[in-house]
Amino acid sequence: MRCKSIYWLAVIMCLLAIGCNETDDGSYVDSITLYEKVNGNWGLTNLKMVDEFAKANAIEPKEENLSTFFNYEDFKIKFNVDEKNRPTSYEVLGDVPPLFAPKGYWELSSDFQQTNASAVRIYLYSDAQKTQKTDELRLTSVPGSNDEMEIQLVRSSNGTPFVSYVFKLTAIN
Repeated sequence: MRCKSIYWLAVIMCLLAIGCNETDDGSYVDSITLYEKVNGNWGLTNLKMVDEFAKANAIEPKEENLSTFFNYEDFKIKFNVDEKNRPTSYEVLGDVPPLFAPKGYWELSSDFQQTNASAVRIYLYSDAQKTQKTDELRLTSVPGSNDEMEIQLVRSSNGTPFVSYVFKLTAIN
């Protein structure tokens, strides 16, 4: 019995010695940011207008599908980044009524997805220095392996939301 115990102790010691070798983790690469995921051309699959007042007060109807009205089936948006994956400009394409400025510059409120379940904001600017903010969108669904994204535009009066527009988008290659 003692011989078996010494044998197993020797095997465990060998495994521990082998396990202490230094591993090569490769070279450093930058983390994947939301800019890399949002970058590119996006086409509208659905546009929904939500009556926030009706929603808050349980009044029907509280939602309206606008996808097929006002040429929104032609809505496309292009988010551009530079060679370092930093945001540059954006542009809305298609003959659609503008819900926000059709072209300008953009940046995110955070480079990475939030851990507290709050939406990352897409800030829209009229100038390249990003000093004149024109609007703010909420990134409510982050693009991933399915190449889908959802953004929300909320309109408020005195800090109280009264209508929001929910854009469901898919990547256009």
